[in-house]
Amino acid sequence: MYLGRVLGRAVCTIKDPQLSGLKLLIVTRIDASGKAKGQPFIACDSIGAGNGETVFLCGGGEAAFPFIKKRPPSDASILGIIDNLEGK
Repeated sequence: MYLGRVLGRAVCTIKDPQLSGLKLLIVTRIDASGKAKGQPFIACDSIGAGNGETVFLCGGGEAAFPFIKKRPPSDASILGIIDNLEGK
């Protein structure tokens, strides 16, 4: 699992049928202090996250687990919304 920040929404008119009906969000990975790391990527949204929210994600094969019936071909899925990040 890792942290990310939602930058916006991606809309695709032609996509894999298993992605139909799923919200696709543009996300950038962040560190524990909230600083962006790396390039933005697309993630499937399983919880209803919105623009600007801090989220936690899973990647790899586990990214399809939140969508039990669909099993979309995804490398990243949003699992939760972070309310507050507290540093040491």
